[in-house]
Amino acid sequence: MPSIRQFEMFAKIAETGNMGDAALALGLTQPALSQQLRSLEDALGLKLFERVPKGMQLTPGGRELIQSARSVLGAVRDFGEVADRVASRPAGTIRFGVTPTIGPYLMPQVIKELHRRYPALRLYIREGIPSVQQGELAAGELDMVLSPMPIAGRGLHIEPLFREPLRIVAPPDDPLLTFDRLTRRSFGGRTFLTLDHRHHYHRQLEGVCAQFGATILADYEGTSLDALRQMAASGVGLAMLPEIYVRSNAGGIDGVRIAEPGNWTEYRSVGAAWRSSAVFAKLYQEVADIVSEEARRLLAN
Repeated sequence: MPSIRQFEMFAKIAETGNMGDAALALGLTQPALSQQLRSLEDALGLKLFERVPKGMQLTPGGRELIQSARSVLGAVRDFGEVADRVASRPAGTIRFGVTPTIGPYLMPQVIKELHRRYPALRLYIREGIPSVQQGELAAGELDMVLSPMPIAGRGLHIEPLFREPLRIVAPPDDPLLTFDRLTRRSFGGRTFLTLDHRHHYHRQLEGVCAQFGATILADYEGTSLDALRQMAASGVGLAMLPEIYVRSNAGGIDGVRIAEPGNWTEYRSVGAAWRSSAVFAKLYQEVADIVSEEARRLLAN
């Protein structure tokens, strides 16, 4: 029977697709990880991964087993939560995954309100790629995630929270700002800046560009909304920014101006997720409600 550590190793290699990255995350050397992988495969009597030019890829057998491994890790995490509750220890820390297009601009007030209600509770915020964090949630490495929809994953409770308008911005001297009225054709042939292609943001921007006849700058992927705004301000391209970012003190539209076609209604839906079997599901629901209330307050101002 594989050990919990071997389940963690299996899940981490599948998540990263790279032995070096998985070894670093697990606190192992790459040779040690390779040896443990061979031991696991020998014990199971099958190959879990095959090497491909870009790293490690699950074999058909590995794909059959990965979800079960993640379920085991989630069950181990839930066991620990039950033990904490039975022992009457403080709930401790909620490990909360967020995308960088949400976390810095929405979570500070959420953390403040949660601390007011539960002084002994802590919220550990980890920014990352939504699809990766959903795997970490299923594996028990995160307790909750806050992400643009859709959120996918077996065994998850998914809670839609709010809709957030998206705004198009351009540098102050852009020709778009000289027109009294813009249409979608006004953006034909223009270039938009984007984030890492694994973000929901990138996929949604692809759809917008298809409507406009615009393109995405191929040789630049920003790491934050601040980076997109600053690059747009310097005239490299146009950008699409979420409304809460535009309104926040941490974000804003310094150096850029709103430039949108008539009847522009693009938005993103944001939701939270946690494992359906989580012992503290009611607490996670309360955290989700706080996030929703704060977002609605910011959007109403």
